[in-house]
Amino acid sequence: MAQRTATQNPAEMATNERNGWWKRLLIWREKHIPDKTFVVLLALIVGIASGLAAVLLKTLIALISGFLTSRFNIEQGNLLYLVFPAIGILLASLYVYYIAREPISHGVTRVLYALALKKSRLKIHNMYSSLIASSVTIGFGGSVGAEGPIVFTGAAIGSNLGQAFRLTPQTLAMLVACGAAAGIAGIFKAPIAGVLFTVEVLMMDLTAGAAIPLIAASVAGATVAYVFTGYNVEFFFSQSEPFYASRIPYVLLLGVFCGFVSLYFINLIDRIEGRFKRLRNRWVRFAVGGLTLSLLIFLMPPLYGEGYEGITRLINGDVTGIFNNSLFYSYRDNSIAVLLFLFALGAFKVFATAATNGGGGVGGTFAPSLFVGVMAGVFFAYLFNHLGILDPSMPLSIKNFALMGMAGVMAGVMHAPLMAIFLAAEMTGGYELFLPLLIVSASSYGISRVFTPYGIYARRLAKRGELLTHQKDRSVLTLLKMDSVIEKDFAVVHPNMSLKDMVDIIAQSHRNLFPVTDDQGTLIGVVLLDDIRNIMFRPDLYRRIHVDRFMSRPPAKVTVGTPMEKVMRTFDDTGAWNLPVVDEEGRYVGFVSKSKIFNSYRQVLKHYTYD
Repeated sequence: MAQRTATQNPAEMATNERNGWWKRLLIWREKHIPDKTFVVLLALIVGIASGLAAVLLKTLIALISGFLTSRFNIEQGNLLYLVFPAIGILLASLYVYYIAREPISHGVTRVLYALALKKSRLKIHNMYSSLIASSVTIGFGGSVGAEGPIVFTGAAIGSNLGQAFRLTPQTLAMLVACGAAAGIAGIFKAPIAGVLFTVEVLMMDLTAGAAIPLIAASVAGATVAYVFTGYNVEFFFSQSEPFYASRIPYVLLLGVFCGFVSLYFINLIDRIEGRFKRLRNRWVRFAVGGLTLSLLIFLMPPLYGEGYEGITRLINGDVTGIFNNSLFYSYRDNSIAVLLFLFALGAFKVFATAATNGGGGVGGTFAPSLFVGVMAGVFFAYLFNHLGILDPSMPLSIKNFALMGMAGVMAGVMHAPLMAIFLAAEMTGGYELFLPLLIVSASSYGISRVFTPYGIYARRLAKRGELLTHQKDRSVLTLLKMDSVIEKDFAVVHPNMSLKDMVDIIAQSHRNLFPVTDDQGTLIGVVLLDDIRNIMFRPDLYRRIHVDRFMSRPPAKVTVGTPMEKVMRTFDDTGAWNLPVVDEEGRYVGFVSKSKIFNSYRQVLKHYTYD
């Protein structure tokens, strides 16, 4: 033993020493700090780290963008808009391909996936890789948001900290949610919205035990942002025009309009990104995405980056400011040109966002939904003000409707009305418009929900049956996988076997169900013991009757990989207690039974909710 220790190299000895120190710390913690107290402490640490990450990301984006565009002429188009966005996509895609070596875009969807199928485990590089790639993408003009990457970063911080302390899966999930909440709170200075984000978008249950760590992390993230960037809101908004009750019908109509805009946003992004995925060559994807994005930004400069400058201008009533740096600067006082430009910005922001991500850039769809919402609200108010149907002395407020449009489209796109209301209010300080914000968000969400059951982040996972929801039965079934419930201890028989052979197999089996397969292993039927009980004791029939005479078709088959929720629906539809499982070619694999699923369900349910 002494000789083995003596031959260890210094690196191994240092590693063993660190591991021993860490183990002693873990043991000390378990003895002296209660679990619930420890989770709150970790939530604070995660919140502070995620807040710092949010500040760093915003700073990097501002530095890169400011350096590249500070000398642009606001009264004319700038040819460098044709270059910078494509360079950003190229740099980000090279980083992802050669350094990160795994996709890191669509951060919120990846967090949802980790919660559903990876036991809330995220890799160490996820704590910084999204920051690097998204800051380059957005700083160079990529038309996406920083919120998805910061959610992914915060979630990874929570996950890796929890893994380091060897916490249970449900506690890991809580820390992942804490990191996501703190990321949103830090990037927007909106702690309430951060908590609501985890409830409505990440679909975490806000139990009594979960509320305290979530709030602690969210407040910590927002506090860090306030310390480093000042106690000011993300978008300055001053309500100089009061809201009148007579405007409520227009507010309701705006909500309906935002609902349909949300559907346009969700469906078109899904469709365009699907087209990019069909392009097998990544250089072709980059070329198509980079060219599309650069051309759109050259024609419509407000599409550059997150678009926050344009949002700030419109929320403060500066409609003509959106023409800065564009070829159409001289048309800024033409009302028809303003309407057309607003419409084009809202409509083509979706194309620019999809081109950025599809071409290899890294960013989220959070900020684009805010941008499209503001454009929708201003377009709506500007159109009604110039139709001649309103009293000229009491036009619709451009500023108010810009803010309401932001909340409306956000609620419809993400299926998160409460988060949209509080985020819009917290980002701008527009609490005086709480009632119209509530009306717009609720009506937009209602319209969107009628046509699509899932928001933009959950949609991809829902299509694959991998989404956790607030419905515990459905969520637990999502966590259950077919491989864990397949039973394979069934005796296989063949159609040419005689009744005598069948009786001999029954005598050695403890099952009353027997799959029938052909020579290639394809399932062609089943034999139920009850169906042959009346002939199995007739020796005179042993050589005369074969399996193909008394086998029957199964009520249904399920394929390996079928979501468990669909399997349970098949059980309900057929009334069966056992269903055969086959592979994609129809070859027999095993059986799945209700009793096995129920037993597994009870085991998963014990560990599902954080109390």
